Amino acid sequence: MNHSVESRFITIVSAALLGVVVPLFTLFLALSSQQVASAQRDQIELLLSTNARALGKPVWELDEDTIRQTALTILADPSVHSVTVDDRLRKLKVSESDLKAFDPDGMDKISLPISYKSIQGEQTVGDIAVFVEAPGWFAALNETEFAFIFIFVLAVLTVFLAALVGNRLMVITPLMRLAAAIEATRKLGARHHVDWRSNDEIGRLATSFNEMQIQLERDEKELKRAHQQTTEIYNRTPAMLFSLDQEDLIGAVSDYWLLATGYSRDDVIGQPFTNLVVPVDHAVFAGRKSKLRHDGRSVEATVRFVCRNGNVMDVLIIERELDAQYGTSGSLNVMTDITELKQSEQRNRQQAITDHLTGLINRQGFEAILDLKISEADRNDIRLACLFVDLDRFKSVNDNFGHAAGDDLLRQFVARIRPLLRSGDTASRLGGDEFAFLLAGDKDQSWAHELCDKIVELFETPFVVAGATVRLSASVGVAFYPDHASGAADLLHKSDLAMYARKRDGKNGAQIFDPAILEKTRERAEIEKDIQDAIAGNWFEAFFQPIVDLEGGAIIGFEALMRMRHPVKGILSPAAIIEVAEENGSVGTIGNLILESAVANLARVQQEFGLPDAYVAVNFSPLQFECSLPTRLAALLGQYGLRPNRLVIEITEAVLMHDNPEVRNVLNEIQQFGCRIALDDFGTGYSSLSYMSRFPVDIVKIDQSFIRSIEEHTDVGRKNRMLVEGISAISHKMNCKVIAEGVETAEQQGVLRNMGVDFAQGYLFSRPLPVDALHSILSHRQQSLNGTIVA
Repeated sequence: MNHSVESRFITIVSAALLGVVVPLFTLFLALSSQQVASAQRDQIELLLSTNARALGKPVWELDEDTIRQTALTILADPSVHSVTVDDRLRKLKVSESDLKAFDPDGMDKISLPISYKSIQGEQTVGDIAVFVEAPGWFAALNETEFAFIFIFVLAVLTVFLAALVGNRLMVITPLMRLAAAIEATRKLGARHHVDWRSNDEIGRLATSFNEMQIQLERDEKELKRAHQQTTEIYNRTPAMLFSLDQEDLIGAVSDYWLLATGYSRDDVIGQPFTNLVVPVDHAVFAGRKSKLRHDGRSVEATVRFVCRNGNVMDVLIIERELDAQYGTSGSLNVMTDITELKQSEQRNRQQAITDHLTGLINRQGFEAILDLKISEADRNDIRLACLFVDLDRFKSVNDNFGHAAGDDLLRQFVARIRPLLRSGDTASRLGGDEFAFLLAGDKDQSWAHELCDKIVELFETPFVVAGATVRLSASVGVAFYPDHASGAADLLHKSDLAMYARKRDGKNGAQIFDPAILEKTRERAEIEKDIQDAIAGNWFEAFFQPIVDLEGGAIIGFEALMRMRHPVKGILSPAAIIEVAEENGSVGTIGNLILESAVANLARVQQEFGLPDAYVAVNFSPLQFECSLPTRLAALLGQYGLRPNRLVIEITEAVLMHDNPEVRNVLNEIQQFGCRIALDDFGTGYSSLSYMSRFPVDIVKIDQSFIRSIEEHTDVGRKNRMLVEGISAISHKMNCKVIAEGVETAEQQGVLRNMGVDFAQGYLFSRPLPVDALHSILSHRQQSLNGTIVA
């Protein structure tokens, strides 16, 4: 820098001297020289003019001596170095020179003609020429002028040298110190100051530089402190932090990251991060780049990370791209060990799909596995079999022994069936007492049949629960993929339908799905819809079937039978409706509707036909026996002004078999209120005679299955007559009236009357009819009996 600045300063000053001083000095010398040359020429011309007139006659007379004398006179002039005189006739030429070796080059020649005035007049007779030395640049200068010029040059040189010295002292030196400070700062890293003080611009520059250095030093300290603090935070943060460049090379890692992974910085810095990820997760980690956002939001990726000791841990990487406008590129990442979380999720997932009671897979897990197995079956072109198992009469175990006993029975069932399954079979408890088994393989159909037989056989051995022996059975539905179903849900549904078909056909066995089952299911669904619409639209009504006194033939009451009057289909058969209603729980609602309709119709019959003592018998389902039932009956009868004894509550064995104290209390309240209790369908089911002693029964209705062949002279007819006669005798002994159901012939009527049966009902007397259609029957019987009604 010294050479450059100083050289340029010298160049500028020299250029100024050469551009201004030298040209002016040169002009001065040129003008002085020109003036001297002009004065010298005028002097020589005057000298020549004078001598030319003097030489006229000698030249005319060719007087060489005079001419030479005159020439020497002229040569005596200091400025003349050579004189030449010649005539025009070329007869005479005189030359004189003060130099032995005269060289006319570089000299000025001045010549004049020589004229002479003769008789002929004035004429030129010759020429005289002199050679004079051209005056130099300093010819016109005298000693004083030379002294002034010397002083001037000395002054210029002094100024020039003073400028150089001043420039070095006042400019170059501080600049060199400034450059040295900058260079030292650059090389050594420390902030060096300039040792220069002055009140001029250089001084202010040095002061500003020093202040700048102080400020920069302060800022650098702050930056270093901030960087140290940031690095400290980066390293001490209890999180695995690392940085990646745009090529996913590791740029930095925190101390906690090193501690958690076991690596050293030399092991990982500059290495691709994918080298630390298990190969199968490379695509997952690379795919997160397509999600990187430039708006500051982070992206996440879950991969498996390989530690230095070879252990693999599940990590969640949260990545945020760095802002390029601040001179950085790449990303900052936080890596979190989620191995325990993954394991916990796996446990939770396993628990979520596991039935805690039996240890089998639950419905959610079974449906997921079913989806996977069907996908595998499609790829490998194999078949699947799904078995849907429901335990028959399991509810009675819960009701009689408690739910703990029921749970124990389910565990026993699972313990029995586990050894029967193959390694590739999947067992699941769907809920309650429902189980599903998924079988896969080439022999799935034969194995499905074999397993069904084994499941049915294992129920031949009774279960022991709560110290008691319990015998159950199982209904099994079987469906095959792709024979019967197009998907997972469809396969499970079809096997479920097959199971319910088995239950409807008598339980305790297996049923392979058949399209006819689906048709029955559709019919059942249609009936369910009809029931819902009937309840909402009040389509249910009570048809009356007369109950007749076998002795006198009088109508003593009616049984209210449920009918649905569909606005499009007309009157629908009650059998299918009752079956579906009992399954879906709507039978209680229907029973209440029929009860209200029956009481209303009885009041109408009394009003229109004058039967003040006739009663109506209404069938009640177990769901209707609530604590509020007696109160509801009292309100309903009071609404229509009927006595309680004109309402008979018909119950079946299903109401009594569990010996529910609440049901017993409700029956007692109803009887105390004045209503009578009839035991319907007696002789079917268990038909325990203890029912008649433990419950308040007023009427016993013998099931029609005993009446159909009672008049026949066969072994069955004989036995039925004995049973009916025995039931009638026992009932009468217990002060119960006896009604025979399903009487269709006069012979049956006669046999029953001879046995002492009190009343009867059946097609012999009348079919169930709506109240409007009873008019003709009641009128005919009133006429035949003269209006006599037996109570």
